[in-house]
Amino acid sequence: MPEVSAEWAAAASNLLSNIRSSWTNCAVLTTVRLPGAEEDREKIWDPSAMFSEDLWLENEKTCAVVHKSKRGRKRQELLAVALGVKVGVKGALLWQPLKLFAYSQITSLVRRAALTQNDNHFNYEKAHNFKVHTFRGPHWCEYCANFMWGLIAQGVRCSDCGLNVHKQCSKYVPNDCQPDLKRIKRVYCCDLTTLVKAHNTQRPMVVDSCIREIEARGLKSEGLYRVSGFTEHIEDVKMAFDRDGDKADISASIYPDINIIAGALKLYFRDLPIPVITYDTYSKFIEAAKISNPDERLEAIHEVLMLLPAAHYETLRYLMIHLKKVTLHEKENFMNAENLGIVFGPTLMRPPEDSTLATLNDMRYQKLIVQILIENEDVLF
Repeated sequence: MPEVSAEWAAAASNLLSNIRSSWTNCAVLTTVRLPGAEEDREKIWDPSAMFSEDLWLENEKTCAVVHKSKRGRKRQELLAVALGVKVGVKGALLWQPLKLFAYSQITSLVRRAALTQNDNHFNYEKAHNFKVHTFRGPHWCEYCANFMWGLIAQGVRCSDCGLNVHKQCSKYVPNDCQPDLKRIKRVYCCDLTTLVKAHNTQRPMVVDSCIREIEARGLKSEGLYRVSGFTEHIEDVKMAFDRDGDKADISASIYPDINIIAGALKLYFRDLPIPVITYDTYSKFIEAAKISNPDERLEAIHEVLMLLPAAHYETLRYLMIHLKKVTLHEKENFMNAENLGIVFGPTLMRPPEDSTLATLNDMRYQKLIVQILIENEDVLF
């Protein structure tokens, strides 16, 4: 069981003192009578016992049976841990004034901690990209520390971070690949998670740069994302990102036609080796789109969204927020959610098998998925 950090303990103690002072200053709630024996009451409100392992485990078990919304359950679990209070269906020791005060305090604390962590590092999980490798000279496995025998193909090397291990050991290496920028030769055609981990960004810089430029000067452009820019100019933008990364200049002085930037963004998504909506989740999204009941369909799509890798989910979320802004200018650009679904459906999701027939059969469902994601982005994400 992981120990609670000193910062959390200090914050919880401070929160407990504030709550106690609030109870003392409140004329209506000057006396608080807790049920149970005297020693049990002292244990519940004793800060030294507040984070004991037994109490933590007990809180986890009792919280598990509380059937509430995801957000409410999370807040209640945090409150129970911070206050050392038993939470359950029977005899819950949470009073409404206390909940309102403590929820606001803990939520603010957690949000500040999460924002601080996200500003410094985006900890997306990534598997190693192992390929058979022939080593020159003696080499030892970086996982088991044993010698790699043989003259050729002695082991495998991760092409993203350079980790060298036995082929057998590669099955047990955790998904902790940290790509090295020296090994990332390009931006386009690069795995999405690999790119964001190499640059330590929340999303691919292509997505951020292009959307920022489009929202600055192109939201009212007629036929945005439907009208194609010149292919050679789109290729120039692609080469600029591959060469300069986030320093690529895509301003209006270089590319006055906003359709070139929109085309470069679509090309990035099409060139991904694993689409934003991954091959693993493709069939589940299609099945969800076939549900006739709108509420059940929305719930099914939300459940599948939770299966996306973190970097893919964040990129999709950011794109849907942007496309929702595009639909707000429908009178000028003539691009509603359905039209954008037609454009981005085949761009964001592709069937695992390269079958023209399967692609044609699924096109209307691809369009519907993207349309629903745009129209309900505030609910789904």
